[in-house]
Amino acid sequence: MSETTTAAAFAEPAAVEAADGGWTVTLDGKPLTTPAGNALAIRSRELATAISAEWRGVMPRKKGAKADFERVPLTRILATAIDRLPTRRAAVIDELMAHAETELLCYRAAQPRDLAARQAAVWQPLLDWLALAYDARLENHTNLLPPDQPAGSLAALRHALEKFDDLKLAGLGVVVAATGSLVLGLALADGHIDAEAAFAAAELDRLYQIERWGEDPVLSAKQAEIKADLSDAQRFLRLALA
Repeated sequence: MSETTTAAAFAEPAAVEAADGGWTVTLDGKPLTTPAGNALAIRSRELATAISAEWRGVMPRKKGAKADFERVPLTRILATAIDRLPTRRAAVIDELMAHAETELLCYRAAQPRDLAARQAAVWQPLLDWLALAYDARLENHTNLLPPDQPAGSLAALRHALEKFDDLKLAGLGVVVAATGSLVLGLALADGHIDAEAAFAAAELDRLYQIERWGEDPVLSAKQAEIKADLSDAQRFLRLALA
């Protein structure tokens, strides 16, 4: 058996150990590593404890069986920060900025009026917060093609993202991927809103359609995935940045 492993069978519970001024998680006494083989270095003991707990919940009972990496979301987000961001940081920021240029919260319905009113009531306060918190005012539109957003606002957002550490960028990336909105990602990452509010804002249009036409099993399953992703990202950010 190798000295490090991510998905082997273990006889002993996962444990948290001090390592290089931070923390790591051991499984059967061996350090947990990322899928790329990097050390799982954790600066927050609270996050290390949570990762240890999630691995205890998925460790297989039979020798030689494999654990399900999909069931350890905190580990996955941390591994993204360790494996991906050091070498792809600029590309990741570019991907996030693409959402600012086509920001979900800026696309408003002209009709029906009650949906337009609901969008304004839920989304505009978040855009107002962004303008104050990041000096980035974004323009609303009702056309299929979004307008060119103010260059100064886009520059301010990019500058802010460039100052985020890898952990915050990794958590932010999960939120933006789940919601399609950089504004919602920043609001959740900064603690301005929680996962429940982010979901309600991101799914506002679809929730409106459900009210009118009823549940769709496929959509409901997808929304359950979004809720789980947002909850995982919120927990990761709170633990990692505490």
